Amino acid sequence: PLFQQAYQELGYPKAYFNDRLVEVIDHLLVTPQITGPVYLTQPKALYLYADPDLEALSAGRKILLRCGPENAAQIKTLLHEYRKLIAGS
Repeated sequence: PLFQQAYQELGYPKAYFNDRLVEVIDHLLVTPQITGPVYLTQPKALYLYADPDLEALSAGRKILLRCGPENAAQIKTLLHEYRKLIAGS
């Protein structure tokens, strides 16, 4: 109830927090699995992916990629479990 209340106060009075949470989990679960090296560039203070397709990914997907394949797999397993608990499927 508190998450829903906060979500409404953020400006989503007709939306459901759980629905949005499931959407985000689904989005992260389809993050591509990269095999082989991933190259970064550092044009300024921040690192960017040298591959424009990887750089175009959402912030959440890029974070998963930066975790590495083994950690990303563990995170995705947890996300699957959370999704089952939240959505019942």
